[in-house]
Amino acid sequence: MDTSIVLIGPMCAGKSSTARFLAERLGRRYVELDELRWDYYRELDAYEEVVALLKSGEIGLLDQYNYWKPFEAHAVARVVQDHPNCVLDFGAGHGVYEDEVLLARVQQALATVAHVILLLPSPDVEEATAVLNTRFAQLLQEVAGTVNPEALLLNEHFVKHPSSRSLATQIVYTGDKTPEEVCDEIVKELGSR
Repeated sequence: MDTSIVLIGPMCAGKSSTARFLAERLGRRYVELDELRWDYYRELDAYEEVVALLKSGEIGLLDQYNYWKPFEAHAVARVVQDHPNCVLDFGAGHGVYEDEVLLARVQQALATVAHVILLLPSPDVEEATAVLNTRFAQLLQEVAGTVNPEALLLNEHFVKHPSSRSLATQIVYTGDKTPEEVCDEIVKELGSR
């Protein structure tokens, strides 16, 4: 069994910050899938066609999301294979799959991973969505100077979709905890197993 710890969850759930603390605390390498994904995506034949379509501006953000799903499933399988016994930080989309075949592929890739942890601020879906989209809107405003409503709808989709819950071996509700406190909770939970 691969002793990797994979963190999944919607945008602004605290995956990256928590994963960095976990890696440091456990003496493991931190791997961010969003940093590696383009290399993995390029391994699939349709990559250039999809990039050209998306650059054309003919489709909106929500439709773009669907085009990337086969690439994301491929990237998950590859990163798990290439980086065993690490702390893996998956981007928000890498834990959500509408297509049953893609979901099964990701489940198979993660079946050898000891810990797949879903981070959410609350078990209440509406509350979790509100908290995360408030954070996400602030981030978008800071980075892009504007808030794209489609991005907030996509993040709401990530919160509500059941596939991330089916992939998780554990759900950690972060509430108002800092990433350090979430890290402590995960480490404590891992120690009790």
